[in-house]
Amino acid sequence: MRPIRDPEEVELNHLLAACELSGKSVLEIGCGDGKFVRKYAGLPKSVIGIDPAFDELHAAMSLQNGSVSHFIQAEGENLPFPASTFDIALFACTL
Repeated sequence: MRPIRDPEEVELNHLLAACELSGKSVLEIGCGDGKFVRKYAGLPKSVIGIDPAFDELHAAMSLQNGSVSHFIQAEGENLPFPASTFDIALFACTL
């Protein structure tokens, strides 16, 4: 059984207090099944979530409802994007 992460639902509030997501290009490193991406996906102009685990990404893609989110199998140590592609990079669940 997986532990319940952020049962008080304060994680998104802390993120929004720390940075402005509206209109930004966001990279979420270690996005897992995309649960956190879905909480803020309506704010940025685009979101790409990466994770090395294909089964997690498959879950993220299956729950996507026409948002601006895309999910790619990759590792944070070797990003498959040119420098300056994103305005914000998040590491919400990677540690």
